[in-house]
Amino acid sequence: MTVPHPASHVFERLESEVRSYCRGWPTVFDRAHGSHMYGEDHRAYLDFFSGAGTLNYGHNNPVLKRALLDYIERDGVTHALDMSTAAKRTFLETFQETVLEPRELPYKVMFPGPAGTNAVEAALKLARKVKGREAVVFFTNAFHGMSLGSLAVTGNAFKRAGAGIPLVHATPMPYDERPDGGQPAFRWFDRLLAGEGSGLDAPAAVIVETVQGEGGLNVARAEWLRDLAELCRRRDMLLIVDDIQMGCGRTGAFFSFEESGIVPDIVTLSKSVSGYGLPMALTLFRPELDIWQPGEHNGTFRGFNPAFVTATAALEEYWRDGRLEKQTLARGEQLEQALRAVAAGRPDTAPDVRGRGLAWGMEFADPSRATAVCARAFELGLLLETSGPQDEVVKLFPPLTIDDEELEEGLALFGRAVRETEQPSRSAGPR
Repeated sequence: MTVPHPASHVFERLESEVRSYCRGWPTVFDRAHGSHMYGEDHRAYLDFFSGAGTLNYGHNNPVLKRALLDYIERDGVTHALDMSTAAKRTFLETFQETVLEPRELPYKVMFPGPAGTNAVEAALKLARKVKGREAVVFFTNAFHGMSLGSLAVTGNAFKRAGAGIPLVHATPMPYDERPDGGQPAFRWFDRLLAGEGSGLDAPAAVIVETVQGEGGLNVARAEWLRDLAELCRRRDMLLIVDDIQMGCGRTGAFFSFEESGIVPDIVTLSKSVSGYGLPMALTLFRPELDIWQPGEHNGTFRGFNPAFVTATAALEEYWRDGRLEKQTLARGEQLEQALRAVAAGRPDTAPDVRGRGLAWGMEFADPSRATAVCARAFELGLLLETSGPQDEVVKLFPPLTIDDEELEEGLALFGRAVRETEQPSRSAGPR
């Protein structure tokens, strides 16, 4: 049994019971660098959590840190609402040159607030404003944020219950449902949209994750995404891709939808867009959708200039060429092979492996097993979290900048945690 660190008592005494990650990692963290976090007792932990996808470039990345320190030391603007600043201008120019133009994406850029859920709220509000309709379709096991609009398009029953009020104007559909008997994947959905007696109001938009991170590392097939995009076009619905957790290179390409060849109408980004763990979110959309009135959607922390600085540094360092994308895909293959090797020898527990790039998960038939694996991994010095509707999936999210030795070390620790949490076979007799 893990005993809480004495220095954590102030958190138990003063901090709300809503805290969660600290319960699984009972230590007080003090420093972090690269792929490691360090406790006050100087113990090192290899980080396969990466701030839930916020730290794609690792902790205190030296290139980003230098840019931030230089900006602070010269008294660069920190807070400016949505005023024009030099830091914002440089970010926008760099984002256009390194991300949008090479991919021939014409998007306008909106700064909706500091968090991913702000980006989703803005996307939903804009879609409803453009189409003049209220309904939005989402998918089973989706997670889009904790504010009320985002919760309405989230599938997790526990998260939804926390709203305390009905969550309306949203309709769930099965995520990447395999076609039966050769029928198109969206035949049923299409029939609902066409039927006057279906009870489904014409939706303004569909919101989807190409890989469901919190939903259990469920990966949508490229052909399914293409079929969805075609259905949205044909039925006059906007397609919103939530790339908050899987964007910024997590699956290889900068945007996770690039592999499928689709071009969403609206895209939401946050988490690693600042590169340094600083609050920052973007809502991207086609220019013809930009029908906002000035100030119609606002917020105090729409433009956090230190985040613009580190985001620009990250784009310059990692997205001027294709090196990071190739490295991520190569290390993703290495991670997949290692996980499949761990799963192969355990038919009794029926673990399933799935993911893309450097976002992978291993599902266990017994949900408690995933929690036990994460707990043992922490004892061994590896940070992992669970995901899925029953926390049945162990989620592996190492930094994209992790080196080969660190990746191998983390995978070895994971394999050991899986082995050491196995229950003895009931059929095995005494030896």
